[in-house]
Amino acid sequence: MGSLPAFPEAVSAKQGVREDCIDEITLTDLFKEQQRHLNFFFERMDHSQTLSFTRALLRSTGTIFFTGVGKSGFVANKISQTLVSLGIRSAFLSPLDALHGDIGILSAADILVLLSKSGATDELLRLVPCARAKGARLIAVTSVKGCALEAVCDMNVHLPLERELCPFNLAPVTSTAIQMVFGDTVAIALMGARNLSKEDYRCVLGVCDFVCVVVMAYFSPLEEDILDSLCWNVGRDGEVVGDKIENEVKDLMKKEDELPICKESDLIMDQLVELTSKGCGCLFVIDDGRHLIGTFTDGDLRRTLKASGQGIFKLTVGEMCNRKPRVIGPEAMAVVAMKKMEAPPSPVQFLPVINDDNVVIGIITLHGLVSAGL
Repeated sequence: MGSLPAFPEAVSAKQGVREDCIDEITLTDLFKEQQRHLNFFFERMDHSQTLSFTRALLRSTGTIFFTGVGKSGFVANKISQTLVSLGIRSAFLSPLDALHGDIGILSAADILVLLSKSGATDELLRLVPCARAKGARLIAVTSVKGCALEAVCDMNVHLPLERELCPFNLAPVTSTAIQMVFGDTVAIALMGARNLSKEDYRCVLGVCDFVCVVVMAYFSPLEEDILDSLCWNVGRDGEVVGDKIENEVKDLMKKEDELPICKESDLIMDQLVELTSKGCGCLFVIDDGRHLIGTFTDGDLRRTLKASGQGIFKLTVGEMCNRKPRVIGPEAMAVVAMKKMEAPPSPVQFLPVINDDNVVIGIITLHGLVSAGL
């Protein structure tokens, strides 16, 4: 395919590849060396430059464009996409395409961030006068002090680089790592400065999911059940209701009239309807202030009946309930609730949801989590 030669079926003996040369010690040493190179960056980076860069992006009234060549181009694209996911207007501008007409997208309100390890990339240097003619602000992010790109841009951020992890100091594996760390950390700083809440972030993701589903439904004859499976996590106003990672317990829990509750002094046999009608397989034993005292399950009912026989008619829920049940708070992530249910010594099918005052406010069930896609 194309002009590239086919991959050889086997590595030639001349290359001397030996599988036994890769062992745990070698890998551990490489990771430690990479850590040292990254620490070199962290210990020597100029935070005042980073602050100026971050504030420049924050004040931007236009689009923040990122550009780069090769591996730096991939990183530039990734950083731009991260900003987009935070609701910040951003895009990747290919330097090659820009030199062939795409430069027309730039305006005087925009910022163009040029990523380059050496700061001497020919495509970027040729792009600079074209971008300057459009009035955009130019910011270089480089790892070589006094480089050509630094001299022709309005601002430069120096990312200290000791060397590449590559034994020949050629493959850009450390320089791209620090570029990524730098860009993503600045993105989170912007996230905080813009007061972006978790709900705002989830709304952005939800809108993207919804648009994708609508486009797919329009252009392809999707079966109804397939469309439903794609739409399960898109709720009203673009909120991701069933997101596997971002959902909180409060998004999926049952509450108020759906809760199976009883008092400590209630007879077990008098609460059978409550135990079975709410579809939770349990009862929450509460006091007058709705504080959780314990739980009583259908499994507890079977065990009590087996052990007590006719005596069960005289037993109260409070006498037989579990007074140390697993519980969870409403702000906990749904995946955490799932793990808590599955934890030893034995899995459970539900968790009482309580607030800081031990007041019952909901119930999260295994069935509810599975239905949400976890």
